Amino acid sequence: MKQGFLKVAAATPKIKAADPAFNAQAVCQCLDGCFLQKAKMIVLPELCLTGYTCGDLFLQERLLESALEALRTVIAFTKGHDSLVFVGLPFEKGGRLYNVAAAIQDGRLLALIPKQNIPNYAEFYEARHFAAGRREVTYVEFDGESVPFGGSILLQCGNMKGLVAACEICEDVWTADPPSTKHREAGATVIVNLSASNETVGKEAYRKSLLAVTSARLIAGYIYASAGEGESTQDLVFSGHNMIFENGSLLAEAKRFANETIVTELDMNRLRHERRRMSTCPAENEDGYVRVPFFLKEEETKLTRSFAPTPFVPADEKQRSERCEEILSIQAYGLKKRCEHTGSKSAVIGVSGGLDSTLALLVTVRAYDMLGLDRKGILSVTMPCFGTTDRTYENACKLAETLGTTLREVNIKDAVNVHFRDIGQDSENHDVTYENCQARERTQVLMDLANKSGGMVIGTGDMSELALGWATYNGDHMSMYGVNAGVPKTLVRHLVRYYADTCNNPELEAVLEDVLDTPVSPELLPPVDGNISQKTEDLVGPYELHDFFLYYMLRCGFSPAKIYRIAKESFDGVYEDAVILKWLKTFFRRFFAQQFKRSCLPDGPKVGSVAVSPRGDLRMPSDASLAAWQAELDEL
Repeated sequence: MKQGFLKVAAATPKIKAADPAFNAQAVCQCLDGCFLQKAKMIVLPELCLTGYTCGDLFLQERLLESALEALRTVIAFTKGHDSLVFVGLPFEKGGRLYNVAAAIQDGRLLALIPKQNIPNYAEFYEARHFAAGRREVTYVEFDGESVPFGGSILLQCGNMKGLVAACEICEDVWTADPPSTKHREAGATVIVNLSASNETVGKEAYRKSLLAVTSARLIAGYIYASAGEGESTQDLVFSGHNMIFENGSLLAEAKRFANETIVTELDMNRLRHERRRMSTCPAENEDGYVRVPFFLKEEETKLTRSFAPTPFVPADEKQRSERCEEILSIQAYGLKKRCEHTGSKSAVIGVSGGLDSTLALLVTVRAYDMLGLDRKGILSVTMPCFGTTDRTYENACKLAETLGTTLREVNIKDAVNVHFRDIGQDSENHDVTYENCQARERTQVLMDLANKSGGMVIGTGDMSELALGWATYNGDHMSMYGVNAGVPKTLVRHLVRYYADTCNNPELEAVLEDVLDTPVSPELLPPVDGNISQKTEDLVGPYELHDFFLYYMLRCGFSPAKIYRIAKESFDGVYEDAVILKWLKTFFRRFFAQQFKRSCLPDGPKVGSVAVSPRGDLRMPSDASLAAWQAELDEL
């Protein structure tokens, strides 16, 4: 439960149709396995205490009495366990039979929730036996206890913030207006679905997409448990297709035809964060709802779910290629519009032979091709100075020429030395002034060349650098359109790789391969033995860590302690815990201290779900205090 993680399970017992006593034991066996895995919410299938396929036997008094006895067995079995359990059975009320979910915890029946939409088409004929449940909550007596009965029931955890569970049953979610919509409007954050969905060709994919969209639309956890082996196969086959979703993401899925129990963790804090950030989420309306309290023991939740170490980069190669093509198109279309609107006669870009400027040049070339303009209108400017190595210089020149742009060299050593003299900077003192004078001189050259050619300066800095403030204010920090502003460093590399793999130009591919193989560096300090002496990741830390921190802080709203926890899991065997913590502290310190650079960023396109533009996703004060975050960091 710590940091909002809730361990949940969906289980399908192997039952016997019309044998409640046997089924109760099968359910208890499933529960026992879930208890051992510390699951705090456990969902079993629709009508699993009798079997969904009992047909007209549902009208038999003996089956209904046996089902109640089976329910008592399960209730007794949960004594001493704080897990909230949902199990399905037929239940008679007021002379009508209902298909219900029983909510149970620690030896008590908390609620009975009836199915509201009763299918009576194709292979389904439930209306022959069951009445449609009503939303209104009434009360029934069960073993001397008054138990709420109805569709408008929320089970609220009294000691885990944001955990509010609600229930729908099978067909309910397939309707145009499922009960879960109203549950969510009333405040439910987790929807459970007890189901008996039979298999037909193609139904698996539809079912999965339906539940994914439902959990995303509701911004909720969705636990789906379906009937499996043991149901009658007289006319239908059930596969036990259990699934657990979180805000549209599939966290766990059972192998079909195997009666698998699946266990994972829902992140309740993440769901609360998503609802807070989406202003279109409706205010909670509890009209007619009854809240039933329950409590969970507070204990550490062992994580079994994984968190992508590179959240901006898809692991699947096909998906990654599609993502790269889409991002390049977004970048190029953004620049195309800006060039059209301003009537620019040229695009001026500083080409260093590094990854960021390479990507910016590739995007500019694509934009010019879209516009039907001659690539010679792109002015690729290389500006060697004290830290420039032969390797990066040659790659910059080859890249510009191979792409058919106009190459211009402006050696800035003399200009920088004059500036050193003017401001009294010792050229042997390789401090931040020594470095930034070079960066600002390059920007001045680019701006003036743009004026001279009637063009605009294309920015090269990426989102990771902007997050860390790893940019010289009014140096590489400034441009007239920053095409990489929404692209994190870990993704820059893949975009260049994708371009190399798809350009069908061996000469260009060779240059891009060497750029990819070159260490990331601003090249502002003199080389050592002709090699780059200043490696960015040695100074600010590995970009794969910083991009990980950035994503889970901004996109998910995670606290430092939670980021540290999942980073240790995600980078186990890659970085020692102390190294992760060191760079996590660096990230937060720089992120808060450097907002003033982001507050005046040039325009640039957003390409993903995270952005740092002050006009878009990040409206943050430049003088915001780090104190609250630092206090948690100090405790790690």
